[in-house]
Amino acid sequence: MCKRRQILLGFTAIAGGVFALRGAFSSPHAGGPYEVNHTDGEWRKLLSPQQYYILRQAGTERAFSNPLDHEKRTGAYLCAGCKLPLFSSQTKFDSGTGWPSFWKPLDNAIEKTSDTSLGMTRDEVHCRRCGGHLGHVFDDGPPPTGLRYCMNGTAMIFVSKI
Repeated sequence: MCKRRQILLGFTAIAGGVFALRGAFSSPHAGGPYEVNHTDGEWRKLLSPQQYYILRQAGTERAFSNPLDHEKRTGAYLCAGCKLPLFSSQTKFDSGTGWPSFWKPLDNAIEKTSDTSLGMTRDEVHCRRCGGHLGHVFDDGPPPTGLRYCMNGTAMIFVSKI
């Protein structure tokens, strides 16, 4: 029993390390040039530490940890880095994954790049205007697109329609 627990704890530590290293060495600047550019120091001053980690280092927040996952009001989700509108509340759905999910972005809001970390290929989603990492898109979403844009809530801010 003790060996089994040690093995499980070891695998957990390795998985956690992979996620931490992914954030530390990934760059959301795969595309570009971008309309909104800042030095690393400027980004650190403009963003909270958690926003910087996600938007500028391609990190990921814990599932079920962000209030935007449960946001139900009518409005828009904007990039926390440059305030570009990214998603409408009309395309948000509860995916049960613990991250805000959408079946369609707003026109001209995002760009995608190939992410081969973690031993698989995924489509990484970036803000079109500042290059900030937002999350990933998967092909297991609802109609009409069949897509699930799985976004980090910390990478966005919500603005309700008045």
